[in-house]
Amino acid sequence: MERTRIYPILQAIMAAVLFGASTPFAKLLLDSVHPLALAGLLYLGSGIGSVLVMLAQRFMHQREQTEAPLTRSDLPWLFGAVAAGGVAAPITLMLSLKATPAATASLLLNFEGVATVLIAACFLGEAVGRRVWAAAACVTFAGALLSSDLSGRWGISPGAVGVVAACIFWGIDNNLTRNISAKDPLQIVAIKGLCAGLFSLSLATVIGQPLPSVGNAMMAMLLGFVSYGASIMLFILALRSLGAARTSSYFGAAPFLGAVLSFVLFRTLPNAFFVLSIPFMVVGVALLLTEEHAHVHEHLTVEHEHRHRHDGLHHAHLHEEEKNPNETHSHQHRHEANRHSHPHAPDIHHRHEHESR
Repeated sequence: MERTRIYPILQAIMAAVLFGASTPFAKLLLDSVHPLALAGLLYLGSGIGSVLVMLAQRFMHQREQTEAPLTRSDLPWLFGAVAAGGVAAPITLMLSLKATPAATASLLLNFEGVATVLIAACFLGEAVGRRVWAAAACVTFAGALLSSDLSGRWGISPGAVGVVAACIFWGIDNNLTRNISAKDPLQIVAIKGLCAGLFSLSLATVIGQPLPSVGNAMMAMLLGFVSYGASIMLFILALRSLGAARTSSYFGAAPFLGAVLSFVLFRTLPNAFFVLSIPFMVVGVALLLTEEHAHVHEHLTVEHEHRHRHDGLHHAHLHEEEKNPNETHSHQHRHEANRHSHPHAPDIHHRHEHESR
C-alpha cells in the first residue's frame, strides 16, 4: 500500500484510538463530575490545549506556514459545524435521553457513522460504493453489539427519534468539517473546542448542574486535550485525504478500542457481545483497507491553498521565491485542468461527480 494512502488511514485509526480511550477514563471522572459539565470540560480542554500548542509553536519560531490558515470564506462551514455538532446535537441528545430507555439510546448512538455516510453520499456527492456501505454497516453493527444491554429497559419513544436526530447533527458536523479539512487543523480544533466547551458548561450551569473542583476540572480538560483535541485533529487530517464516509467508517472502531482499554483499566473480562463484535469489526476495516477506486476523471481549473509537497501528479507548479518543492509547505497555488486515471480517494482534489457508483 502506498505511503500517501497509509498515512491518512493511520490518522483515522489513531483518532479512533484516542477518542475510544476517552470513554473508560471519563467513567472514572463521572463519580465526581456531572455528565454535561464533563462534556463541556472535555471540549474546553481540547480548545485551550490547541491554543497553547499554537502559542508555543510561535514562541519557539516553529510555526511556519506549512498549514493554510482559516479565511473568511471558511467561517460559514466552521460555525455550521459548531452549531450542528457542538450545540444542536448535545441539546437534542440531552432532551431525548430523558424519554428514552438507556439500552435503546446506547444502540441508537451508533447511528452517527451511518448518518455521516448517508449525508456524504446523498448530499455532497462523495463516491461511496458497495464496499464502503458494507464496511460502514459492519462497523456500525459491531458498535451496536458492544453497546447492547439485555438487562436494560427497552422501548421506542419520541425520545428515540431525538437520539437519531442528534446523530444526524453530528453527521452534518463531520461533513461540514470535511469542507474545511484542507485548512489548519489546530485552528479548527481550537475554535470548535472553545465554542462547544463554553456552550456545554453554560448549559450545565443554567440547568443547575454544579461545577467540579479545580483538580477534577483540570483532569477533565487534560483528558479532553488528548482524547478530544488530538483525536479531532487527526480526524480532520484523515478527512482531508479520505473524505467523510471512509474516515467515519474507520472512526467507528472507537467503541471497540475503548472497550479493549476498559478491560485493561477495570480488569474485567470481555463479554459475549464483545467477542461477537470482533469479526464484524475486522471485516469492516478489511473492506476499507482493500478498497480500490480508479477511473478516468477530469480536474477543473482551481486555485486554492493547503498543505502539500510536490508529487508530480497534482502539485508540479513553480514558485516565484526560492523554496524546496520536496518540503511540505502551504501557499495559494493553481491547478490547471487535467484528465487522467489513477487510484484515488475522495480527497480535497478528487471530489468529482460519478455517473455510477
